[in-house]
Amino acid sequence: MNNKNKVFSLAVTTLLTAGISAKSLAADVTVWAWDPNFNVAAMNEAAARYKKIDPSFNLKVIDSGKEDIEQKLHTMLASGITSSLPDIVLIEDYNAQKYLQAYPGSFLPLQEHIDYSQFAPYKVKVMTIGDKVFGIPFDSGVAGMFYRSDYLEKAGYTHKDLLNITWDRFIEIGKDVKAKTGISMLTYDINDVVLPHIMMQSGGEWFFTPEGEMNIANNQALKETLKTIKAINDAKITRPTSGWSSFVGSFNAGQVATVTSGVWIMGSIKSVDEQKGKWRVAPIPSLKLPNAKHASNQGGSSWYVLSTSKDKEATINFLKKTFAADDDMYQTLLVERGALGTYLPASVGYAYTVEDEFFSGQPVFSDFSKWVAEIPQVSYGMYTQEVDNAISAEIPALLSGDSVDDVLKRVETALKYQLM
Repeated sequence: MNNKNKVFSLAVTTLLTAGISAKSLAADVTVWAWDPNFNVAAMNEAAARYKKIDPSFNLKVIDSGKEDIEQKLHTMLASGITSSLPDIVLIEDYNAQKYLQAYPGSFLPLQEHIDYSQFAPYKVKVMTIGDKVFGIPFDSGVAGMFYRSDYLEKAGYTHKDLLNITWDRFIEIGKDVKAKTGISMLTYDINDVVLPHIMMQSGGEWFFTPEGEMNIANNQALKETLKTIKAINDAKITRPTSGWSSFVGSFNAGQVATVTSGVWIMGSIKSVDEQKGKWRVAPIPSLKLPNAKHASNQGGSSWYVLSTSKDKEATINFLKKTFAADDDMYQTLLVERGALGTYLPASVGYAYTVEDEFFSGQPVFSDFSKWVAEIPQVSYGMYTQEVDNAISAEIPALLSGDSVDDVLKRVETALKYQLM
């Protein structure tokens, strides 16, 4: 072989080898997520399915605590040091607008790739700014009123008696249940925001308007929420709790008759096998407002693609073919993980016909899937946590007799200095 041919052969070999190496060493699509038994498991299920479409696809999920992910994401985006960011990150719905507005250009808009009409409208609202939509909606925090059917029946109430009731009626029933059984109707943690969030969103409002303006002092849904919290406290139908363990421990020990929470609480309720057949689920009670619904949300998260993604096309296509298309995947996630997605075409199927013996044979996921579509759309804004903290600080004054109007005026004044 002459020198010219040797040089040519070496060049071709080098290029081919480089091509093979580049393919084999292609960067994984990386994901930051929390909860190995829920979100991480869901992402791995999606990856396993997508690998059948694209065998060369590789996904690496980094499992960290939610707070750790939030802190790292803020730090890296604020500093501009983005080389270690993932391709995909899981963000809780309450915090989505904070990231999208505080770090413009950091997340890819996906409205040209995803048909958002196929998702629950309230979830799409969370990730929308102007005419751009960011993220892939994932799980729902659709709320329900879980109740001990044995306690309610002992007090003379049937499932029908709990359908489409108001919070005023809930309080009346709670008094009766407490008198006849000695069991408190619900838990109450003065620092917890789950119940207030559920009540307020069911009334169609949040702490901020769709335009981002603060909505506190004149927020009718918030006013009714606080009045209801005060009425529940005055009725002496609650069992005081403090923190997550105390909350879960109270209903696991059979110390309360109801738990109004997001669907994700089901796993904790079902952890006591001895209570199988003693629970059922009803729609949440409604506030005394003209447009109040028996549907609301608490929690839930979605997937977002970083603009620094090393392979945007592969990342978007993966999400598009799985979380925005695979009906059967959602059935599997529902049965195996209790993950109720917000992809509407997947809201029917075998998983929704399952009669859960723990809930007295009730097809609970069928009910929850109906309530998802009824959840009022609200804008969570950028500062939900800050408002929660300000309101929590005023709850003792409310329960001691201060008027709702005075409490909310103080909260709004304090927040204007803090946030504006």
